[in-house]
Amino acid sequence: MYETLMGFSKMKRKLLAGVMDAAMLVVCVWLAFALWSGRLWPPQITAFAWLFLIVPLASIPLLYQLGFYRSVMRYINTGTMYNIVQAMTLQAMVMVAVYLVAGVNSLSFSLVVIYWMLGILALCGSRVLLQRVVHLVELSHKSPQRVVIYGAGSAGVELVRALESGCDYLPVAFVDDKKELHGNVIQGMRVYPTTEVASVLTTHKAALVLLAIPSASRHRRRCVLEYLEKHSVSVRTVPALADLVSGKAAVKDIQEVKIEDILGREPVLPDPRLLFGSVKNKTVMVTGAGGSIGSELSRQILELRPKCLVLFEASEYALYQIERELRSLDEMGKGTRTSGDVVIVPALGTVTDQKRLEELMKTFHVNTVYHAAAYKHVPLVEFNPIEGVKNNVFGTIAAAQAARSAGVENFVLISTDKAVRPTSVMGATKRVSELILQAMHIESDGTPIYSMVRFGNVLASSGSVVPLFKEQIAQGGPVTVTHPDMTRYFMTIPEAAQLVIQASSLAVGGDVFVLDMGKPVRILDLATEMISLSGLRVWDQELGQGDIKIAVTGQRPGEKLHEELLLGNNITQTSHPRIMRAHEEFLSPQRIGAIVEQLRSACSSYDTELVIQILETAISEFVPPSEIAGKVWLAAMRRNIKKSLVNIVPEF
Repeated sequence: MYETLMGFSKMKRKLLAGVMDAAMLVVCVWLAFALWSGRLWPPQITAFAWLFLIVPLASIPLLYQLGFYRSVMRYINTGTMYNIVQAMTLQAMVMVAVYLVAGVNSLSFSLVVIYWMLGILALCGSRVLLQRVVHLVELSHKSPQRVVIYGAGSAGVELVRALESGCDYLPVAFVDDKKELHGNVIQGMRVYPTTEVASVLTTHKAALVLLAIPSASRHRRRCVLEYLEKHSVSVRTVPALADLVSGKAAVKDIQEVKIEDILGREPVLPDPRLLFGSVKNKTVMVTGAGGSIGSELSRQILELRPKCLVLFEASEYALYQIERELRSLDEMGKGTRTSGDVVIVPALGTVTDQKRLEELMKTFHVNTVYHAAAYKHVPLVEFNPIEGVKNNVFGTIAAAQAARSAGVENFVLISTDKAVRPTSVMGATKRVSELILQAMHIESDGTPIYSMVRFGNVLASSGSVVPLFKEQIAQGGPVTVTHPDMTRYFMTIPEAAQLVIQASSLAVGGDVFVLDMGKPVRILDLATEMISLSGLRVWDQELGQGDIKIAVTGQRPGEKLHEELLLGNNITQTSHPRIMRAHEEFLSPQRIGAIVEQLRSACSSYDTELVIQILETAISEFVPPSEIAGKVWLAAMRRNIKKSLVNIVPEF
């Protein structure tokens, strides 16, 4: 029956609804007479038989005109009910007008009021009943996931309403920490204390908790997640309040728990003066614009009303993607720009090509350069040290010298915490890049203002551990951790990009800015929490129970156990609470010049060992990975390569 009705065209369904409403209104006329007179078949009906024809003929077109039959049954709301009340009121007014003007003395005013109330009750009640029946029938054809809503406030109530209009989730109960709500029934569901969440999940056979606390602080959400983690229940969340207010998301948009909620790090509002200082009404270039940091920098710069944005990228596909995204944002008028379009220039090229960079900077009169282009994956650079030096060291030199020749005002290097007492080639190349900029600042006349911003891992960037863990959990494990005691600093990509832009406005020349990354996070704890909040259990070797194994694979060459952001304790606070200025020793321009020439010679002859030796000499705190660790890692790589070749070529 249900499938047959759903197979009808829209016109047929509207016609059927109109016929049913007409029949109900005729019954309402009869009931009104019966209630008014107190008799099942009142004698007055005969005199007013014309009402049984006039009422449906007048009501149905009126309801149609008011848009009542344009409402989709599944999404009937208060607006639909208002249309019913409006139509019935107009009908009642017409009947009263007939009563007063035509002198139909036997048509009582109380009879009209009874009919008005019955009509509203019949039309509204039938819609609510049909909506419920349709929802139950659809649920019977599917297997909705039973969910418990954490938070019985306005967001929780709205979430329940949104979920009830679909068939993917079936809300069964609320949990809330407010004592005054405990025991109450909201939207037909009881509110339980948070201490009873385990029994609620068991009683209602639910395996998913939806967080409906979008206005809660990160710290509060962190506490909630820590509590839920003990029960090995899958957790999802509704968007944050800022996203709801901005229109980027709706309450019904259910998302995975954000990793920043797990970390519990509160964002800091940006300083508008610092944000606009190096960007507003200026021409800005971002190198490595298609990468994780470069692309986010480009998005945020677009919001700050630059005159022109030059996107410099070596990967054609990455450049195509970020240019298309930014043009789409610009056309939609998002952001704070009040007038005019931003000129977006997609430029292909490598950062080692100084002439190409200089040509672009001069042609578009670039004011600020954010140098984000770099090879940053530690193990890959460890196996390709010469390419790492070429891209990270020589690329920085080419970009910085091009900026000087083109008269650029600000040049900002995106550095890394791995440059502090580096144990990898990648970290060493970034440290050399920092020293080069400091030396160039000494030789310069203040134009451009060279500075560098140093920070740790950014969440969800390419190569970040977070997307890797998500992928491994989705595949059933194991989740790989290189060392049980390894810790890392974490920051969201938008926050990091925002702080980089603000730091550039604080630069006076040769500055090493360090971002406050909060407390370091133990990677093993992060993996455990991500598994638990996915509704799974970490495999317990002793009990032989669990869902996902955590495998400790051993440190890779160049990988540090604990990252650092400072070489010493000589730092000063800037006007921004999350940006500090480090005061560190640097090399003379002559010494740096000699090191660069040695590196060029070693790279041109592809002498890898000499490159490592030069880096060791240049950076006194550089501790390259041990020869034994390197050999073990190389042996493992060779085994993997051989295994792959055997799978492809059986006779190998």
